[in-house]
Amino acid sequence: MKIGIDGSRAFLEKRTGIEEYSYQVIKHLRDKLESHQVVLYIRKNQKVDFDLPENWKIKKLWFPYFTAQIRFSFEFLFYPVDVLFVPAHVVPPIHPKKTVVVVHGLEYEFFPQVYSRWARLYMPFVIKNSCRWALKIISVSENTKKDLMKLYGVAEQKIDVVYEGYDFNFQFPISNFQSISNDKIFNLKNKNKYLLFVGRLEERKNILGIIEAFEILKEKYQIPHKLVLAGMSGYGYDKIKFKIQNSKFKADILETGYISDEEKFELMRKVDVFLFPTFYEGFGIPVLEAQSVGTPVVAGNNSSIPEVVSVKRGSVELEGQKSALLVDVNNAEEIAETTYKLISDNDLREKIIQMGLENVKRFSWEKCASEIAKILKG
Repeated sequence: MKIGIDGSRAFLEKRTGIEEYSYQVIKHLRDKLESHQVVLYIRKNQKVDFDLPENWKIKKLWFPYFTAQIRFSFEFLFYPVDVLFVPAHVVPPIHPKKTVVVVHGLEYEFFPQVYSRWARLYMPFVIKNSCRWALKIISVSENTKKDLMKLYGVAEQKIDVVYEGYDFNFQFPISNFQSISNDKIFNLKNKNKYLLFVGRLEERKNILGIIEAFEILKEKYQIPHKLVLAGMSGYGYDKIKFKIQNSKFKADILETGYISDEEKFELMRKVDVFLFPTFYEGFGIPVLEAQSVGTPVVAGNNSSIPEVVSVKRGSVELEGQKSALLVDVNNAEEIAETTYKLISDNDLREKIIQMGLENVKRFSWEKCASEIAKILKG
């Protein structure tokens, strides 16, 4: 059996979200498809930065801007495969009968106002078609599965839930911040403490609400902390920049731009609280990443997040227990008050840290890739 894998999103130089998911899944699939021929499709200007087994072949394709799916269609028309795996939610019009696609979330349906006009048109169109064309859909959470069934009428038996993972490789201590370009900001000798958000700086991530909550914390509790916003700018960044520039605490709001994995995990290890009160998450890998290094999390009580941070005994969820503190993302006062609890209550802080460390044991890229491999071979 010949299995094709769309790696066009996996090998970008600066990966976020879906790109990182694609990279990790492909990397961990390498030893799970040994009895099959595998073709990994990447772009002409990309390269694979890890070794591949002998049964894997790299095929570089030229993808003109906005026509990648047309190029894929021609590829499968003339050089078909038996199974196609698409880890980034867009199935080409011409595709094998057995096509498996991963859908990461339908946030654009719930918060269209924080997407560009192009995204509001493009995303529903391609994902609805992907759901129609694919033989199997992998949903990254039960929440996304429910959304697919409710909004797009996808049959339940067509959807398999496979949780995402997180990278164990960065759990070891990194000696210092010397690799971080903003080393003056993150000087370990600095007495200032930090609150951290990691992700694309855009409206849908509720950066405006995070800044407002930070201002309440500074005004009401006079906390000594700085707020670190780590990530590339995205849609609606102009509003975020305006809010920062007009904040009376703008000197304490620090932007890093894009950061590497090493820098991200080192930051997460050194901050008091990781803030992730976003409007919608298909899964929410940064929550697990923060928990894995012993940093307590304040996150949104919405979409997949309660599912990801649930506390389980065996396979049974313990009702009312969560490994992160969850908040109403539209209530900056609540975000601030909840964050202050973690700053000021050492017992609560330690409890949440320990529950977080236990929670991440449920997830791994190895487990994620193993479940996907079973679906591809089934």
